[in-house]
Amino acid sequence: MTWTQWFIFLIVIQIIHGLGTWKLYIKAGRKAWEAFVPIYNAVILMKIISRPWWWIILMFLPIVNLIMIPAVWVETARSFGKDTKKDALICIVTLGFYLFYLNYVEDVTYIETRRLKPKTSSGEWITSILFAIVAATIVHTYFFQPFVIPSSSLEKSLLIGDFLIVSKIHYGARAPMTTVATPMVHDTIPVLKKKSYLFSDKFEDRNTSLLNKLQLPYFRLPGFEKIERNDIVVFNQPADTLLDMNKFKPDRNYYKPIDKKTNLVKRCVGVAGDTLEIRDGYVFIDGEQNKLPPRSIIQFSYDIRFKRNLQPSRIYDILDKHDITDGLGYGTQEGYYRIPAATDRAIARLKAHPEVAEIIPIKKEKGLKEDIFPRDPNYSWNIDNFGPIYIPKKGATVQLNTENIALYKRAISEYEGHKVVTRGNEILIDDVPTTSYTFRQDYYWMMGDNRHNSIDSRFWGFVPYDHVFGKPVFIWMSIDGLMEGVKNWSFRWDRIFTTVSGSGKRTSYLIPFIVVVFGITFLNKWRKKKKAKASK
Repeated sequence: MTWTQWFIFLIVIQIIHGLGTWKLYIKAGRKAWEAFVPIYNAVILMKIISRPWWWIILMFLPIVNLIMIPAVWVETARSFGKDTKKDALICIVTLGFYLFYLNYVEDVTYIETRRLKPKTSSGEWITSILFAIVAATIVHTYFFQPFVIPSSSLEKSLLIGDFLIVSKIHYGARAPMTTVATPMVHDTIPVLKKKSYLFSDKFEDRNTSLLNKLQLPYFRLPGFEKIERNDIVVFNQPADTLLDMNKFKPDRNYYKPIDKKTNLVKRCVGVAGDTLEIRDGYVFIDGEQNKLPPRSIIQFSYDIRFKRNLQPSRIYDILDKHDITDGLGYGTQEGYYRIPAATDRAIARLKAHPEVAEIIPIKKEKGLKEDIFPRDPNYSWNIDNFGPIYIPKKGATVQLNTENIALYKRAISEYEGHKVVTRGNEILIDDVPTTSYTFRQDYYWMMGDNRHNSIDSRFWGFVPYDHVFGKPVFIWMSIDGLMEGVKNWSFRWDRIFTTVSGSGKRTSYLIPFIVVVFGITFLNKWRKKKKAKASK
């Protein structure tokens, strides 16, 4: 729904609220009209149920309000003597319409000085758990969110098994667009392996389904930092069409809302307004090679041949000593072995090894076409030699023709919501012939540092700003062998409590953190003892 439609919807909800509670307001010593005035009625209601004013804010926060609004229904019933578990259940099951019964049928009495604390220990537990979920959801949605590196696309900059803290506030927290979803869960509920949100996934229903109309328009709070070139960014995969959430089964006719698309982490090698080109695997921006920050480590694939036949254990030992650990396979030629990923520095050292005969970089020649973006016969691009391509900038106008429309058609249609059709030499946007288009948001080019082991913008094109999720800032845990079972886990102590970005060698802040935690704990105990002595 649009903001106007949501405004009308909220006005209707306010009218329903007023009709269902105006007599209760009167019984609480208020005026009937106060039940109908938007926002003001919530302020008065908080006074009636003896709850703090900031509950109103929580009632309007998406996802959080799924907990807070039912809580307000229950608290309203309790304020008029209906405080049994049965009353609470009826309130929730009837979606608050139990208050209509209390308003028009039941002769209830307002309890001004009711007991706010739950009567039973189980009630206290439930209340504590609910508010813990609320607090965690607010932090998770608007401030910081945990994220684990599942793949090798950023090795060795970030490793499989790195547990990250992703900041939402750097680029500005994005408000949830999917309004009915499980708190703190992405697209799949753990264990149950079921979809965590209500939404029609059929592509043809994305604009007509009633469930889909409950989507909020895109909205982002102001951030204090812009996405800069070479930032590591977490974002929702633009081309996510996974039909099966537990298996990689893409389906072009399967649609997911933006905030429920798969979360990915890549390096932003090109920002809005850049002209990007990839030459032999290296990125060039506006004709100059992109200079990566100190902790960025680029890797490529190689074929290696040894001077004599070696046992696999000996080969692995040689590679391991040169910090090449990402598996090994047979090469394209007899006698060669494939190294999936290695740094330029490691390969330079390995070439000097007395048992190494030859190392061949596995890079595709310029002009050798691959099935990658934009998947058009006019472009003979591959993952190693790609572009040049202009990355759209908000407010920038791009001249369109039948040759370059393939580069921008997806952005204009799927990300900016226009109908794009090509007829012969004519381009129509929303059925109007055009030769140019002005973009409404910024776009970015995301790539993995592990160049030959990364599905990134080279395969699905630009990443729109509204898909940007946050900035990883901290590694709070790092486990080697995370995907190989608990028995194979090994903690990388030198990476735990380190920053994602920065210059020089990583520094772990684990010990200082432990010292601070113990210090605060002992300080609090000392203050409590001192306060207890003073009260005697």
